[in-house]
Amino acid sequence: MTEKPASFSIKNWSQDDQPREKLRDKGKAALSDAELVAILIGSGTKNESAVGLCKRILASVDNNLNELGKLSLKQLMAFKGIGEAKAITIAAAMELGRRRRGEEALEKKKISSSISVFELMQPIIGELPHEEFWIIYLNNSNKVIQKQQLSKGGITGTLVDVRLVLKMALELGATGIILVHNHPSGTLKPSEADKQITQKLKNASNSLDIKTLDHLIITEEAYYSFADENLL
Repeated sequence: MTEKPASFSIKNWSQDDQPREKLRDKGKAALSDAELVAILIGSGTKNESAVGLCKRILASVDNNLNELGKLSLKQLMAFKGIGEAKAITIAAAMELGRRRRGEEALEKKKISSSISVFELMQPIIGELPHEEFWIIYLNNSNKVIQKQQLSKGGITGTLVDVRLVLKMALELGATGIILVHNHPSGTLKPSEADKQITQKLKNASNSLDIKTLDHLIITEEAYYSFADENLL
């Protein structure tokens, strides 16, 4: 009579290896990334625990949660022990984390520095494979009235309609604007076109008593501020 293989469901792990109980008893901060993801998937395979499997998945993206969030369902399902349901669960959790970051930034509302602009916009455009140009409209207390995508283009650049920017600013009663766009290439150096559109918008907005307060170039992990670099 052959012995049945041990189950690798979380409920059958040793007490020290049960992340659900660890979270309950010690708090969520006590868990590693792999343990948190293991709670999502619930079980591993007959030869590998859920934590072991999640450690392997995270190792494939250099233990970077941002990179984990970029994996497609197909890429997740390439790992033995990850079926469609588990892949969808991981993808959903990663998307909730991304949205939470965006909402936390929105709660601040008031723009006090270039880093607050980065925190507001990075979750939206920081990881895109294409370039997008956005405008943030502010009132006289530097609080966000509205943020709006102005253009969406290929990796080579976007087109910016100055008249549309100013029309919206007047309709919203904005007294300040901040320009934001991403560089999918990862480079933070502004191009000549970036400098030209900044100056063009600054000159046009000044004539309407609307201040162009900054222009940020955003990548996945960093940003370049025209104001911080005294280019405005």
